[in-house]
Amino acid sequence: MSTHTAVLKKDITPQGSDYEIVRRAIEKISLDYRDQPSLEELAEEVGETPTGLQKLFTRWAGLSPKAFLQAVTLDHARRLLDSGMPLLETSFELGMSGPGRLHDLFVTHEAMSPGDYKTRGAGLTIRYGYHPSPFGTALIMATDRGLAGLAFSDPGEERASFADMSGRWPNAVYVEDMAATGPYAARIFDPTLWRPDQPLHVVMIGTDFQVRVWEALLQIPMGKARTYSSIAASIGAPSASRAVGAANGANPLSFVVPCHRAIGKSGDLTGYHWGLTRKRAILGWEAGQVSS
Repeated sequence: MSTHTAVLKKDITPQGSDYEIVRRAIEKISLDYRDQPSLEELAEEVGETPTGLQKLFTRWAGLSPKAFLQAVTLDHARRLLDSGMPLLETSFELGMSGPGRLHDLFVTHEAMSPGDYKTRGAGLTIRYGYHPSPFGTALIMATDRGLAGLAFSDPGEERASFADMSGRWPNAVYVEDMAATGPYAARIFDPTLWRPDQPLHVVMIGTDFQVRVWEALLQIPMGKARTYSSIAASIGAPSASRAVGAANGANPLSFVVPCHRAIGKSGDLTGYHWGLTRKRAILGWEAGQVSS
């Protein structure tokens, strides 16, 4: 089976993306959270007025910048873990209305056989496309059997994200097909379309151990988190926390298979393949969805 290297024919970076401004605000929050930066300081950092940033951020996250800051601080995460509360279930603590539970993406999944995985994608046709998302540009990859990959990138990093993803299955044939991947992007990032009668079908392409970890991640509800050690215990490998962390980092279905909900024992958010700022952004966005 011959391989095909895709070439971007145009600049696909979304224009006027809220996420770019939000990302910069989150970076400021992440770096200076112990100093509790004010709305005015955040606005100055991103070149917005305080009122403009408050409206944009709240529209994007469902949380004000101040509430988001409280939700992503390490000390706050530790308190939630110590008390047994779900991470980022902030509705009572932040003075919001009750913790109305939003359902998840209603994912159904299947795994390719170990033999299929060992061929490194030979015999697979993977269609891909770039789409705007609440977390930057999303690279969507799909086979005839369902969604196979979801990656993120900041402006100028689109080619790198494609190289990262296609390198996982180098013997596949890659076909740029926005029409095929567009419905996935619409379904994944619009919570109003998260319906049990329209499940999102995904195909997991990995080792047997990786697939077990990814299946365990699917069991973590929105608004909650699990430590790597608890995930390891849930798959019957209590001493394999480090291997679980590696499988978590290798997850090709970001956001859909919620590797961002895996954290360290201390409550530290730890790393994320597509950037720790994006992990904070996703967790904060989910906190806003849950609180609404």
